Amino acid sequence: MLASAATVSGIVLLLALKPASDPAAASAQAGAVPQQTAAAQGAAQGGAAEQAGAGTVLGDVVRTEYGPVQVRLTMSGGKITKAEAVQAPAGGTSSQKTELSVPKLNQEAVAAGSADIDSVSGATYTSEGYKKSLQSALDKAKTAGGGASDSSGSPGKASAAPAAQARVVTGAVSNTQYGPVQVRLTLDGKKITKAEAVQAPAGGTSSQKTELSVPKLNQEAVAAGSADIDSVSGATYTSEGYKKSLQSALDKAGV
Repeated sequence: MLASAATVSGIVLLLALKPASDPAAASAQAGAVPQQTAAAQGAAQGGAAEQAGAGTVLGDVVRTEYGPVQVRLTMSGGKITKAEAVQAPAGGTSSQKTELSVPKLNQEAVAAGSADIDSVSGATYTSEGYKKSLQSALDKAKTAGGGASDSSGSPGKASAAPAAQARVVTGAVSNTQYGPVQVRLTLDGKKITKAEAVQAPAGGTSSQKTELSVPKLNQEAVAAGSADIDSVSGATYTSEGYKKSLQSALDKAGV
């Protein structure tokens, strides 16, 4: 009787201890943590890839009297999130003007979301070069389909149609007594939305006349929508060259 009781007690004890020491159960419990960790890592990597989706666009190098200027943009969802000058005039006073102007130009480019920004006083050449390179970067981003979206936030035909109408046309170079003049137009359909001189006389008094006349000529070209604009007093050669290049740009655009 005692031997039988002892045997039964031993069997019950073994059965009670088996689940806690089951190798299969222990293995399953140990494997649960690595599976969850792998899933979490996958999600983290997916999020990082999504954030890395921002595109970078490099504008054209623009030669100025004091050195080249080149702008690089970081775009996300069709908007400028970062602007920087990867090239800018350096050496002597040029370095000082670059340090003064470029940070301001970078901030304005991001805030405006376009090349329609103010020049920095005392750094006219750097500012103009910056704006031209900035515009070329924006043109490249638009051509590449830089993430434009409709009002609902999703890409669609409604947003693509207006973007396709905007075009940039560069007129022929008009050689004047004081240097070449060349005009570039941005058009929406047949309407001039922006005019700029990508080439203009420079050096000595020519630079002063260019700074005086070109902004006025640009404004008149947009306002008139044609080459029938007045010459700027004191800058006759530049004005005539501007109007000839403007007319050639309009001819190319079929306006």
